[in-house]
Amino acid sequence: MHVYLAGEIHTDWRDHIVKKCSDLGITFYTPVTDHPASDDCGVRILGVENNKFWHDHKSAKLNSIRTRNAIEKADVVVVRFGDKYKQWNAAFDAGFASALGKSLIILHSSEHQHALKEIDAAALVVAKSPGEVSEALRYVVTGTLPQDS
Repeated sequence: MHVYLAGEIHTDWRDHIVKKCSDLGITFYTPVTDHPASDDCGVRILGVENNKFWHDHKSAKLNSIRTRNAIEKADVVVVRFGDKYKQWNAAFDAGFASALGKSLIILHSSEHQHALKEIDAAALVVAKSPGEVSEALRYVVTGTLPQDS
């Protein structure tokens, strides 16, 4: 199985999922989580821009190639909406994955339930923690339920 972990890049939520699912043979894809590298890839590769719009535009296009490729390869797309920043890229990723018919898992806190209700409606799973995502992936791959603790 191939899983793309999309969305919020400011916390280590991806690491928790990858670690908890390390025995399942899942191939994980991720965006570039080094924020300066993601923001500056366009000008570092294609040349300096004096206008911030074109600086951002170059990077957005390069990152879009990476994101589209990963979503197209994925069987499941997990999209996390974080608490601190507006996640416009996460909304795009969810919409693109949904349009391609990908199985979609949305991850966000309960406080964003109302704001994300349309995105949640497109998902097959809505989770509140990386642990819930890990257990959902484990169930999908193995058919086993978590042990009661």
